[in-house]
Amino acid sequence: MAIPHDLFNLKFAEYIDDLKFLYLYDEHFKTICDEYCHNKNKAEIAAQKLRKNMADQLAYSDLSKELEEEILIYLIRRI
Repeated sequence: MAIPHDLFNLKFAEYIDDLKFLYLYDEHFKTICDEYCHNKNKAEIAAQKLRKNMADQLAYSDLSKELEEEILIYLIRRI
């Protein structure tokens, strides 16, 4: 059974041998590690969605401002 890639990070680097052993032979430790990896991945997905939503929000806001100006120009020309 392979150790999840997310467990190979600087925080766990000095314990990597123990981590590998415990992950393979201690079911409780494996469960904790799997939950950690799952939540870390979910957090990254949420962060990506947030970045995308912020970019969309900025784009829509800019477009709204441009259209607002266009409406005002149209109204002024009609008067």
